[in-house]
Amino acid sequence: MLTLFHAPQSRSSRIVSLIDEMGIQDRVRIVPTDIPRMDGSGGADPANPHPEGKVPALLHDQTLVTESAAVIHYLTQLFPDTGMAPQPGDPRYGAYLTWLYWYGNVMEPVIIFEAAQIQHDWLYTTFRGTAEVKARLRSALEKGPWLLGDTYSAADLLVHSPYAWFKEATPDDELIRDWVARCMARPSAMRTAASDAALRAG
Repeated sequence: MLTLFHAPQSRSSRIVSLIDEMGIQDRVRIVPTDIPRMDGSGGADPANPHPEGKVPALLHDQTLVTESAAVIHYLTQLFPDTGMAPQPGDPRYGAYLTWLYWYGNVMEPVIIFEAAQIQHDWLYTTFRGTAEVKARLRSALEKGPWLLGDTYSAADLLVHSPYAWFKEATPDDELIRDWVARCMARPSAMRTAASDAALRAG
C-alpha cells in the first residue's frame, strides 16, 4: 500500500500532480496533513512519519521515502510504464536524474539564499547563483519545449515548481517564463491547485 502525506499548497503538491500525471490515483492513498508554515500558521502533525514533520512523505508498506526528488524517483521507478520518466537504458536517463538532483542540491538553495538576501563566497562557490541557474535552464530549453526535449517529464514538474509558487524568483527570460506557464497549464497542475485550495479553505 502506498500512502502520501500531503499538506496542501506545499512541496508535496507537486507529488500530487505527479500521481495525477501518472494515472495512479487508485494506487496511492493521499492523507492530508499539517506542517508549520512561514506565516506562523499550521503545526506539526504527529501522524506524519517524516522525521522532521515535513512533506512530502511517502510510505510504501514499511518503506518510508522523503524529499521530493527521492519520492519522484521512487514512484517513476515503481511505475515505469506511466511515461513520466525515462528508465535505465534510455539515453535521456542520465539527464533526467541530473535534473532531479540538481534541483534540490543547487537550484532551490540558490533561490532561497537570493530571497533571504544571504551572500557569501562559500555559498557561491558551492551552489553558484541565479545567473547560472538561468543559463542552465535556458541551455536545455533552447533545444526543445521541455527539459528533456520534446517530452514533458517529472523533471519539468519538479524543476519549474518553485517558480509556480514564488513567481518573483522566475528569471526575466521569455523562454523560461513560457516553459513555466506551460507546466502550470497542465491539467494535473490545475486540478491539484483546485483541490489544494479546497483543502485549505475547508
